Amino acid sequence: MTRLLPVAALALLGACSTAGDGPYPSLAPRPQEKLGFAEPAVPALVAVVPDPALDARIAAIAGDRAKVSAAFDTALIAARRTVAAARRAAVGSDAWLEAQTALGTLDSPRGQLDDAVSALEDLAAARARALQPAYPSLDAAIEAARTASNKADADTAALADTLR
Repeated sequence: MTRLLPVAALALLGACSTAGDGPYPSLAPRPQEKLGFAEPAVPALVAVVPDPALDARIAAIAGDRAKVSAAFDTALIAARRTVAAARRAAVGSDAWLEAQTALGTLDSPRGQLDDAVSALEDLAAARARALQPAYPSLDAAIEAARTASNKADADTAALADTLR
């Protein structure tokens, strides 16, 4: 009897390994269970129909951004000269205060560059809320505005670091 018990257990376990022979379903993973939970890749829709009103708004914002960027570059050149003159000056001296004032003049154009980025992103958000597809010229304008804003921030920070 004791020898028959292990043999019976092995026979029962062997019966569990067969798939689909009996009235019970297989315990093997089904094809659906092997797929995983990752979202399927969906290609992004791109607008192919031009929107003249949106194009005009993008062009106006991009034109304003270009003017502000040129004004920032001009102010940056003047601020670099002033900061270079104050590099060895003591904190609180007239030269140091003039350099701080020159750095302050860069804040207005930097803020306007950030405003351009925000205006363009608002246009993109409005399109997204309306479930409209991406608009390539709007995406390009946003990227250009972000690049100009990031450059202005980096230039200002680098110039301010020279006074420390």
